[in-house]
Amino acid sequence: MSVHVFQPLADIRVVEFCQIAAGPFCGMLLADLGADVVKIENPAGGDAMRTWPPFSEGFSENFASLNRNKRSVALDLKTPEGRVAALDLCRQADVIVENNRPGVMDRLGLGYDRLHTFNPNLVYCSISGFGQKGPRANEGGFDVSIQAMAGVMSVTGQANSEPVKCGVPISDFSTGLYAAYSIATALRAVEAGSGGAFIDVSLMGATLGVAALQTSEFFGTGAIPRKLGSAHPRNAPYRAFRSANGHFVMAAGNDALWALVCQVIERPNLRTDPRFSSVSVRARNQDEMLPLLEDVFVTRDSEHWLERFRAAGVPCAPINNYQQALADPQVEAMGWISELDLPSGVRTRTFGNPVLFNGQTTPIRRGPPELGEHTDEVLTETRKKVELEKSKAVIS
Repeated sequence: MSVHVFQPLADIRVVEFCQIAAGPFCGMLLADLGADVVKIENPAGGDAMRTWPPFSEGFSENFASLNRNKRSVALDLKTPEGRVAALDLCRQADVIVENNRPGVMDRLGLGYDRLHTFNPNLVYCSISGFGQKGPRANEGGFDVSIQAMAGVMSVTGQANSEPVKCGVPISDFSTGLYAAYSIATALRAVEAGSGGAFIDVSLMGATLGVAALQTSEFFGTGAIPRKLGSAHPRNAPYRAFRSANGHFVMAAGNDALWALVCQVIERPNLRTDPRFSSVSVRARNQDEMLPLLEDVFVTRDSEHWLERFRAAGVPCAPINNYQQALADPQVEAMGWISELDLPSGVRTRTFGNPVLFNGQTTPIRRGPPELGEHTDEVLTETRKKVELEKSKAVIS
């Protein structure tokens, strides 16, 4: 019995003018759902992430992680020939994704206003640091600078620590997610007859968007959110705790779970302690709670407490490194890791689409492309389509 592969964007052509992370991640999400994503790269080196280690026989594993299921076309957009070829590709596209600074695509003759005249149903997504208008529109945006400006670094780390960024490039990748879901929504509008759209997605906006709890705290109270390490401003106990051999995380975010915690650690007096009588009160007094709990936790190792809390139904977790996280049996059960063939001939592994459709993850149809690997293939397809359009125009 054959399994239906969920590829809802199989009839969609995306032309991607993107480098590094946010734009390529957006393009890959669309490609995973079946879109034909044609990545336009400069022949002199291509996407700068191609130079990022680690390398497997000369091919960047970082680049591979963001560019599966795509085709690469090498075009020099500074030449008339390159711009004409790119324009032909864009005129036939359903979606354009670009992450240049505002104005660059217009100067290349590939901006939304021009392309929209050729194709009123075009969905055109511009990804930038700060958006297409406003006093910062022409400033460059990188993940670390956006984390700093959008407030992430102000709530990351211990209370008295020097500024640190989130270890995962949250600004880049949240922007890519916003862009991909916005494009999918706009395509639905096109299908319904509403015409195309220009989508303006910024790292600054996306990073503030995923900080809803912090922004609402400020709007609601006027208080500026602060660094709490692993703790939570409104829940306790809900953080990392020290044990006899390291640390573990435990999250008891309601009264029923707090009662179970007191039961597991055999401290029934804490349950009736007025300092810990409700979620909000515990959160306010969590600095007093911490040593009382850790005095118990340091008597046994993390594994002991994780076993006890799991048995009681209290959410808890080890603090994994990435080797441990990827080896967790849940990762295998969900089928999230796939083998990936690199142009260098090396077979590696990659973390695929974490979303399952009808119980199946989306397939990897092709590995990451070599720079310009599909230039002749795609341009030949494009010329044939252009000639066909011209012949239809003559007949009509």
